Amino acid sequence: MSRIGRMPIEIPQGVTVEVKPGNHVVVKGPKGTLEYTFNPRLTIKVEDNKVIVERPTDEKQMRALHGTTRALINNMVIGVSKGFEKVLEVKGLGYRAFAKGKVLELHLGFSHPVLYQIPEGIEIEVDRDNNIYVRGIDKQKVGQVAAEIRSFRPPEPYKGKGIRYRGEKIVLKAGKSAKK
Repeated sequence: MSRIGRMPIEIPQGVTVEVKPGNHVVVKGPKGTLEYTFNPRLTIKVEDNKVIVERPTDEKQMRALHGTTRALINNMVIGVSKGFEKVLEVKGLGYRAFAKGKVLELHLGFSHPVLYQIPEGIEIEVDRDNNIYVRGIDKQKVGQVAAEIRSFRPPEPYKGKGIRYRGEKIVLKAGKSAKK
């Protein structure tokens, strides 16, 4: 039995989970609404303020889907109640970030500023220390947006300049050494 899949998901106060025909799950909460359609062979039930995911057989594919489905529903419940956040740090002389409406403007040492259109459902905030806060209710979307922003200038291995996740360790390489 899947250790993740068999754990019930507690539904917090103010969150409703509805399972429609065809395993279409709708989760509503104070921060918004998320919906997703899961594999119809799995059984998803809401009982006693808990969501329970069960699988029909012990096939390899069903075992894999069991834990994955439970984790996705749990992320939906957390997203509509608390939300998700990723923090990016902009390091480097002259490197800056500005959030202007639905556009993130990045000055990253190129001859032109990089303009990034902020997708629907994502909120971006930039503080005075050039930290970019990516927030939203969909964990996958928050991670995808953070990865796209980081890809404009990933940290380079000699000085560590670029955009990195908060807490990300950059292993710096030694520079050129002078001959004696």
